[in-house]
Amino acid sequence: MPTESSAPVARPPAAAEPGLNRPLAELPAACEVLVVGAGPAGSAAARVLAQAGLDVVLVDQHAFPRDKVCGDGLIPDAHRALERLGLLDEVMAQAHAVDHMTAVAPRGGRVDVPGRLAVLPRRILDLILCRAAVEAGARLHAPLRFVAPLEEAGPHGPVVVGARLSAGGQERSLRARHVVLATGAVPQALRAAGMCLRRAPSGVALRGYLRHRTLAAPPSGLVVVWHRRLPNGYGWIFPCGDGLYNIGVGVEHRHARRDDAAADAPDGMGDVNLRAMLEDFGRIHPLAGTLLRDGAWESPLKGAPLRCSLSGARYARPGLLVAGEALGSTYALTGEGIGKALETGVLAADRLIEARRAGWDEATLVARHAEAIAALQPRHDVYERACIVNRRPWLADLVVWSARRSPRRIRRLSGILDETDLPSELVSWRSWLRLLVRRD
Repeated sequence: MPTESSAPVARPPAAAEPGLNRPLAELPAACEVLVVGAGPAGSAAARVLAQAGLDVVLVDQHAFPRDKVCGDGLIPDAHRALERLGLLDEVMAQAHAVDHMTAVAPRGGRVDVPGRLAVLPRRILDLILCRAAVEAGARLHAPLRFVAPLEEAGPHGPVVVGARLSAGGQERSLRARHVVLATGAVPQALRAAGMCLRRAPSGVALRGYLRHRTLAAPPSGLVVVWHRRLPNGYGWIFPCGDGLYNIGVGVEHRHARRDDAAADAPDGMGDVNLRAMLEDFGRIHPLAGTLLRDGAWESPLKGAPLRCSLSGARYARPGLLVAGEALGSTYALTGEGIGKALETGVLAADRLIEARRAGWDEATLVARHAEAIAALQPRHDVYERACIVNRRPWLADLVVWSARRSPRRIRRLSGILDETDLPSELVSWRSWLRLLVRRD
């Protein structure tokens, strides 16, 4: 790890961007759709809704620009979602594009999986997305905190008709025909809205930015490493361009299926020591060791919870739809979540637009949103089953060894990454046996 003098230090936050963030005092009394959370899911929903002519208010607990803990990887689903939003060219003009992901197994074997990939720090990506929503007509108010939904009695129970929002010790209510909750992995807003089924995260991660412009062999793609010294998880190194690297570690949370006090620790990490895991990453992987030893920190290490596999939250209730990582849109195994967050935000917006045009009642809207999210489940199931590699890293050795013997298997892995090949049977004794004995 870097010496104490070179360890990451907190920097003062950058000034909020003029003209983008509106204060609580300017919050209107009502709107058609209130979107809570201006990350990828919320900004995508707000942009699509505003482009369709709906009156949209977008709120976030932080003023923009702001940082967000993430690996910053844009895999093929993110490219497709950005294309749908009309923002792919703008994002790629600032992103660092790569054409493969390098999977590194415990014994040092590696395989390059081709893919349409890129890296862009979330501070930049989220600002692009948020600006795009505002340019489409949404009104951003930040920093505002979601306190609780406004509810009224409906024919079949309570209906959400807006929200209470606060800033600086003051509180105001905003009425809305519908609310989209896109508040990320931290469960407080979900719990306040009555949508949380599990407080504990699916996993936790720690990342920081290091700059090293003189690496002898800089990585040409995304690097993901499995090793016995990284139990129940993995390490990553993602190049951001100009000698900047996003380096971090992630782990499946051991409290993922329990709802206990440890899962509600302020950083969502419970008793997982991710800093020690990052140090071990530097010991077992030469590139990580060089970066941690000789690189210059550009930001402090930061940790965050992950919510994966479309589990842990209700998808909808009358007057309210959930989108993004709040409903578990992040992929298990890799922790990639930007693309599916964008996709679920667009899905929520599409359902609201369709409901408006077709005159759906709330029960129909709730059911149609749940159906649209459930249609994503098979993709998530593939990654969820593949998490066995995190728990048994030696299986990564088998996968890499097998892939190196067969170009067809590399294409199959690329198809899984691209979501053009979703095997019905990914993790079974039969599938592992085929890896051992077949060469095609």
